Amino acid sequence: MQTPNLRDFYQKALIPIGLNDQIALMESGSAKNSLTTHWLIALEGVQIPQPKEYFQWKVSIYPSNSEGAFKWNKPLYSSVTMECMDNAIELARSFEAYGKNDQLFSSKLKEKIS
Repeated sequence: MQTPNLRDFYQKALIPIGLNDQIALMESGSAKNSLTTHWLIALEGVQIPQPKEYFQWKVSIYPSNSEGAFKWNKPLYSSVTMECMDNAIELARSFEAYGKNDQLFSSKLKEKIS
């Protein structure tokens, strides 16, 4: 796996994982221990090979601890790349809202995330 482009890695604020999402995360096997307490939602730039530097964007969700430590090579979810950063920001905001409402594993999102 290729290392992440940390120069264009923009994480949003950590979101505490609600009880329903915590249970679903444990049942899915995505949380290996009780130290996984937060969601880290990030915008990631993906450099496209071109003569000039050009990026597309994806949104990734990582289980994290309360200090923001996460495994960069094990996202819970990564979106398809998007040409427009505004679209990626909008998607990240929607995931943030679902996370704050303890609904990141709701039935519609679970299909996308799992």
